[in-house]
Amino acid sequence: MQTTLCFDFGNTRLKCAVFVGGNLHTVEVLPDDSVPAIEHLINLYKPTKSILSSVINHKPAIEPLLADATDFHKLSHASKLPFTTPVGKPSTIGADRLALCAASVSIFPNQHTLSIGLGTCITYNFTNKYHEFLGGGISPGMNMRFRAMHEQTALLPMVKAQHNFPLVGYDTNTNLQSGVILGVSKEIDGIIEAYKEKYNNLQVLMTGGDMSFFLPHLRNKLLADPDLLFKGLYHICQCN
Repeated sequence: MQTTLCFDFGNTRLKCAVFVGGNLHTVEVLPDDSVPAIEHLINLYKPTKSILSSVINHKPAIEPLLADATDFHKLSHASKLPFTTPVGKPSTIGADRLALCAASVSIFPNQHTLSIGLGTCITYNFTNKYHEFLGGGISPGMNMRFRAMHEQTALLPMVKAQHNFPLVGYDTNTNLQSGVILGVSKEIDGIIEAYKEKYNNLQVLMTGGDMSFFLPHLRNKLLADPDLLFKGLYHICQCN
């Protein structure tokens, strides 16, 4: 069966999903974007195809390496996509957002979808029932908010997100946890409800490494899938 490597180079982590015969086999976390790191995956899985979604300035040498070893595609606005992008500057759309939209329209064809990516930033990505990506919104991610409060104040500490905290914080740590995690949860619910008021039968999807911190606090029902971006990448790879 054919093996495909789907690389997702984000601002926080570099990951690669391995698809075998169309099924997600495993997800590898890369130590860096070096040639040896990519060669290791090529030698380990012997892929036929590969696709790269990158929002960082990765090492240029890995692209010819993948092109020599596989049928390689670099995701961009010029890629063949299962949706159109009638926005002002399609070249500025992040590759990660394109992948999320591809997954959304493949799972919910001919329906309005809002895919939410919880990473370094939070992205809200809307595609209508005609498979047009119309844009959405971008806001600071969870850890960016924690870091901003620490770096832009004299006394607030840098804290790590926790799953258990009270609504009413009783010390600095729990005040920060409540403010950020509940604040983002209410932001997400509010944006979903605003879209639902405008678009009937909206399907909402969510993914990202921070997802587990917010799901318990959301009122709206949605499809939560940690591998949503990878599924979109695989779908685009097949289109190209």
